[in-house]
Amino acid sequence: MQTIKTIILSLILIATFQLSFAASLLVEAESFSNKGGWVLDQQFMDLMGSPYLMAHGMGIPVEDASTTVTFPETGTYHVYVRTFNWTSPWHQGKGPGKFKLKVGNKRLAAILGDEGDKWMWQYAGTVAINNTQTTLTLNDLTGFNGRCDAIYFTTNNQYINPQRASVKPTHTETFDLVVVGGGIAGMCAAATASRQGCKVALINDRPVLGGNNSSEVRVHLGGSIEMEPNKGLGRMQREFGHSRGGNAQPGDYYEDEKKSTFIEGEKNVTLFSNFRAITVNKSGDRIESIIAKHIETGEEIVFKAPIFSDCTGDGTIGYLAGADYCMGREGREEFGEELAPEVSDKMTMGASIQWYSVEAGKKTSFPQFRYGVDFNESNFENVTMGEWKWETGMNLDQINDFERIRDYGLMVVYSNWSFLKNELKSNEKFRNRKLGWVAYIAGKRESRRLLGDYILKQDDIDKNVFHEDASFTSSWSIDLHFPDPVNSKNFPGQEFKAATKHIYIYPYAAPYRCLYSRNIDNLFMAGRNISVTHVALGTVRVMRTTGMMGEVVGMAASLCKKYGITPRKIYQAHLGELKEMMKEGAGKKEGLPDNQKFNEQKLLKAPRGLQNTP
Repeated sequence: MQTIKTIILSLILIATFQLSFAASLLVEAESFSNKGGWVLDQQFMDLMGSPYLMAHGMGIPVEDASTTVTFPETGTYHVYVRTFNWTSPWHQGKGPGKFKLKVGNKRLAAILGDEGDKWMWQYAGTVAINNTQTTLTLNDLTGFNGRCDAIYFTTNNQYINPQRASVKPTHTETFDLVVVGGGIAGMCAAATASRQGCKVALINDRPVLGGNNSSEVRVHLGGSIEMEPNKGLGRMQREFGHSRGGNAQPGDYYEDEKKSTFIEGEKNVTLFSNFRAITVNKSGDRIESIIAKHIETGEEIVFKAPIFSDCTGDGTIGYLAGADYCMGREGREEFGEELAPEVSDKMTMGASIQWYSVEAGKKTSFPQFRYGVDFNESNFENVTMGEWKWETGMNLDQINDFERIRDYGLMVVYSNWSFLKNELKSNEKFRNRKLGWVAYIAGKRESRRLLGDYILKQDDIDKNVFHEDASFTSSWSIDLHFPDPVNSKNFPGQEFKAATKHIYIYPYAAPYRCLYSRNIDNLFMAGRNISVTHVALGTVRVMRTTGMMGEVVGMAASLCKKYGITPRKIYQAHLGELKEMMKEGAGKKEGLPDNQKFNEQKLLKAPRGLQNTP
C-alpha cells in the first residue's frame, strides 16, 4: 500500500515538474497583423470574453490571415485552436466553417471549425518549432464563416489550460462627459455636448461610426426632424446624414466618411474607435469610471467623468452599473396598453441580417449549403435581396443568444440562395446572379430598456399627453415587428422573416425624464435603450429620432457641468434653461442641405386616442 502511494506521489511530482517547465504561447486571433479577408467580430465579446476572426466570404474562400509570433523556446508544441461549428444548433454533422492552420512552412492536417456545439479548444496536432520567430497563417477552405478566437501552443502533452493574460489599464483619461456607443444617438450626444463646451470621449467598438446606419449594417435613417415644440432638434443630422434612402444598398449610400468628418470636426470630442466598454466602477449610486478594451490589441483604458451616457443600444453601461431595466413585453394591465399582450413575456423585435445579390453577366455557381434549414419548391424565398424583413431571434434572448441569432440569419440567407442556385427548377432569374453583400454585423432593434424617472407608454402617444419636460418629438408609427405568419407556417419556431402593422400617430414630444436612469445618479441614455415600454419603443427607435435624443442628452450634460449637478436636478431646477436650448438646437444654422426627407412616416392630423375612429 505504501509503495502504491509512493508511486502516485512520484507521478504527481513528475507531472507538476513537467507543467512547471512547459513552454506555452497563447495567440489571440484578433491581434493578427494581417487579417487578409477575415473580418473582426466583437459583437459577442461580453459573452465569450474576446473578439474573434471570421472568414466571411459568402461561399468563396477568403484571403489568408497571418501574423508573426515569438515562441518562448524551440521544441515540439501541441497546438489547440479555439473554434466551433456554428451550424451545430441546426445540423448534427460536420459544419461548413472549415479552415486550417499553417505554422511556419507546415500546414497542419487537422480541419478546424467544423465540429463542436459550443466554443471549445480543438486539437490541431503537433509542430516542431526550430525558429522562435514564426509566422502563423489561417487558411480558409470554404468562405462560410469559419471562426478562430485564439491559438494555444504548449510543449506539455498531457495538459491544456490556456490562461488569457491579465491586462491592466495602460492609463486614465478624464472628461466632462463619456459617451459609449457611436451610433446616431451617440454621435449627436457627443457633438452637442462638445459645442456647449464639454470635453467629451466618444467610445465606439467598431472602426466606423453610425451603428445601424453604417455601411456594415446598412439601415437608412428614418423619422422626421425639426418638429414642434423643439424645432431646433434634428437640424444637426443634416450635417452628416446620408442623402440617398434605402436599406441593404451599396456601402457608399451610407456615407461613412461624412460621419467621420463630422466627429473629427468637433474640437472637444476625442473618438476612441475599436474600444468596447467592459467594466463599470461605482461609488454608491454613481459611476466613477468605466474601462474600455481595444478589440484588436487588448489595450485597456480607464475613463473618468462626472457624467456618462449609455448609447450602446443594449444598455450595456446601465446593466454593468446595476441600473433598473426591462426586457421583453409588458403585460396589458401593467401600463394599460391595448397593444400589449395579455400576459408579459420575453419576446422582442428581432435582428436583421440584410443582403443583396448582383448581376454577374454570366452564369455563376454557389456551393451546396444544407445544414438544417431545408428549402423546397413550396417554401423558398423568390427574392434577389433581403432587407429589414429578414429578421431573426424574436423568441430568443437578444443579449445571451445573440451569436446564435446572428448565425441563424446567415444560415437562412445561404440556405435559400443555395436552393435558388442549385435546386430550383425554373431558376433563370438567378443563374447569372451572385451574392454581392451579406451583413455579418446584425442590425438589432430591441434588447434592454433602461428605466428612468418616467416610462413612456402607449397612452402618452395615443393622447399626445402634455409633459412639462417635453423634449424630442417622435413621428414614426407604432411599428412593432412580429413573426411573418406565412414564414411561421413554413418554418414553425424557426422564423426568419418579420411583418408589421404601422399604427400611425400624431407627433408627440417625449419627456426628458425618459433620458436618464432612475437609480444611477449620473447616467444618461439615448437610443433604443431609453425608458419606454415595448409598445412605445415601436415609435421612438428609428435613428433620426434617436439622434434628437442624443442632442437633448448633450445639452443636459452641459448643464450638469455648468452647475455641478446630476441629470435629475436638470428637471428639478433648470428645466427652463434646457427648454431654451432644445428650441435652439445644436445644429449649424447656415449652409446645411435639406437632405433628410426620405423614409419619413405618414402622420395623423389629431392624436389617435382623441379621434372618433382609430
